[in-house]
Amino acid sequence: MFSDFIGWIFAVLVVDPLQAQIVEQAERAKLPVEIVRQSQSCLASQGPQLIDRAAGDYGWAAATVVNIAIGRTSPAELLDNQDPQCAALLRVLGGAGEDA
Repeated sequence: MFSDFIGWIFAVLVVDPLQAQIVEQAERAKLPVEIVRQSQSCLASQGPQLIDRAAGDYGWAAATVVNIAIGRTSPAELLDNQDPQCAALLRVLGGAGEDA
């Protein structure tokens, strides 16, 4: 029960802002439809993985939320740059996530 709550909080504080950042960047850059689709696929696969990790590792979740809140970490840095669906998105977002 508590881990579900932590997962929900993490989704609200990290995953949702990441999705908003991607939509904003896509609109601003007038990205091709294919990159937008890849972005959606990336988030569809990475979002649940991040939420599961947060629900299982409260320390990581708390540190990640704090680092994002203070601007030390971008939400995009949490995405896996080895995932082909995420690679194009990360390039568009300015290379964030290269260390993820």
